[in-house]
Parts: sequence; structure tokens; C-alpha cells
Amino acid sequence: MKRDYYEVLGVGKDASPEEIKKAYRTLARKYHPDVNKEPDAEEKFKEVKEAYDVLSDPQRKAQYDRFGHQDPNQGFGGFGGFDTSGMGGFGDIFDMFFGGGSSRRNPNAPRKGADLQFSLQVSFLEAVFGKEADIEIPKEAECNTCHGSGAKPGSGVETCKTCQGTGQQEVVANTPFGRIVNRRICQTCDGKGKVIKEKCPSCRGTGRVKVRRKIHLNIPAGVDDGAQLRVAGEGEPGINGGPPGDLYVILRVKAHEFFEREGNDIYCEVPITFAQAALGDEIEVPTVDGRVKLKIPAGTQTETFFRLRGKGVPYLRGSGRGDQHVKVRVVTPTKLTERQKELLREFAGLSGDVPMGIPAEDESFFEKMKRAFRGE
Repeated sequence: MKRDYYEVLGVGKDASPEEIKKAYRTLARKYHPDVNKEPDAEEKFKEVKEAYDVLSDPQRKAQYDRFGHQDPNQGFGGFGGFDTSGMGGFGDIFDMFFGGGSSRRNPNAPRKGADLQFSLQVSFLEAVFGKEADIEIPKEAECNTCHGSGAKPGSGVETCKTCQGTGQQEVVANTPFGRIVNRRICQTCDGKGKVIKEKCPSCRGTGRVKVRRKIHLNIPAGVDDGAQLRVAGEGEPGINGGPPGDLYVILRVKAHEFFEREGNDIYCEVPITFAQAALGDEIEVPTVDGRVKLKIPAGTQTETFFRLRGKGVPYLRGSGRGDQHVKVRVVTPTKLTERQKELLREFAGLSGDVPMGIPAEDESFFEKMKRAFRGE
């Protein structure tokens, strides 16, 4: 069941012509199929256009206010369609709002090809320092046999006699309110305006073939997960001689087992002994650039953070790098010799501390740090 036209445009029955036109322009811009890619956008656009065609015409508006939606067989079929003879279909309305010329009205005009998307996984360190990579993507390309015409070499391509090469057919309907002309895609040539006598055996008349294209990428230093690289002209080929689309490469950065990233800063966790924490020490810490020295002050508490300036991720825009933040964790030994136990008891007696057990650390943690030292 059709919705009320006033409800479709979101205006009241006492709305002025200016208010009706303003509501229509807003909704037409929102739902135009060339702008809105939602599945139901085209149907909503048609509904809005139909409502506006009726409510913007004083005579048809008066009839609608009196009778509402009526069965077309009862003489009010004009409310179910609109005259496109002077509008050129959706293309003209697109031109009205977004600019453009006769190319929107001509289905045979050159049009840009579709964009492509490709997902590429890179390692943590590759994202930090950047890299060059070659990828291979499946795409469509112009058929080399027929050079995109779709016709068998030696055969011809004729102008469609049904639509005279326009790609559109006009359907005329006489109603009590006048002559209504609607345009639709020509069923003889499927809107191409041309008819192929014999199809190309390589592409079966489509003018395109599936290929695998090798593309060289330059991934800049500092990219993060989800970053998008645009490769101009590497999308699908254009239509009717139009330019090709673009390729968008989405980068997926693999997590590192030792380093973690937040923005342009890098975080890691390093174990130290009780003696190092209590007395202080100088330790080696792995960074993405290699090992560096880090001074641990006496009396350092577990989970204290230290900053290594300029050891983080390079900024994509501008110079400089983020920092590396090192969290130290005091690890309690689980296996002690009798002498070590004796000394700890003596220490506890002198300090008045009561020894408390802490769960042993998993050896895999140390393996991860070793690999980070090696730059893996």
C-alpha cells in the first residue's frame, strides 16, 4: 500500500509550494541512486519523486487531496507515475543537484569504472618502517581480441533500431489527466544503444575478460591497522571509453608478540629481579631499532614506566617519531639455593618483612623478549 505523499515528503497538507520543493530537494539528494548505495535507495527516490510530481502540480494536488490514491483503472493512474519526457530520468535530477551535463542523460556516454578493494597483511615492523611490496589482484580488463567492442573480429556492430542508439525506450500512456511518457532501458540492446551481430569468442560479447594484475606498492613508514592506500587507475576499466576506477588497498597489521602500539607510541614490558629493583641497575631493552640501555633507579617499584624518547613509530605526516614506554615488572624467583634462602631470611629478619610467594612467570615471556632482541 502506498504511503501518503505528504508523509513521504515530511510536510503538512498546508505546506507551501516552496516548502514542498525544499523537502523534495533534500530527500532527492539523500536517496539519489548515484549517491546513496543502500539497497532500497532507488525505491525511496522513486517514491519521493512521485510524491513531488503530484504535490507540485496544483491540479494534480487538488485531485489527490480530494480522492487520495485511487486504482489506475478508475482514472487516477497519473498519481502512480511521472512524466520523464522532459526530464531524462534520474540523470537529469542528479545534474540538477550535483552538476554535470548531457552525459548523465546519455547511457552511452563515457563513465568511470568501478573501484576495487584489496586487503593486505603486513607485519608490525613493516608497518613501523614501511616497505615495498608487489600484490596480484583479480580484475577485469579490456578484451584484447575485440578491443572492448564485444564483437567477433571481422563482424560489425549495428546501431539498435529499437532505440536508435539512445539506449532508452519511451512508453506512452494516455490518462484522463494527460499523456504520460516514461523512459526505460531498451530491452533490445540492454541500454547499450548497439547490437552485436556475432559475439567475440574470447569475452562472449562483454568486451571484458578476467585477468590477474601485478601492482607494485610503496607502503610508507608509520601506517597503522586499517590504513588505506589509493592506487589511481587500477580499478575496473571505464565504460564507453571512460576512465578506469581506482584500487584501494586496506592494510591489516599483524600483532607483535612483544611490542604493542598505541598511536605513534610503542609499549613493552620487561622483567627485572628484586635485586635490580632494590639496588638499581642498567639493563638492555629491545626496541624496534635494536637494543638500548635503560637505567633502573634504586627502589624502583614493579609496573613502573620508563620512556625512551624517539623510539616509537614515525609520524605519517611530518617528521619525528613517537616514544617507547617500558614497564618493568619485578619477578620473584621460584627456585632458590639454600644459601640464597638463608640470605633472604637474614634480610627479612633485618627489615622486618614477611616473605610472600608470587606466582612464577611463564618461560614463554622470556622467549618473546629474546626474539625481540633479535629483531624478529
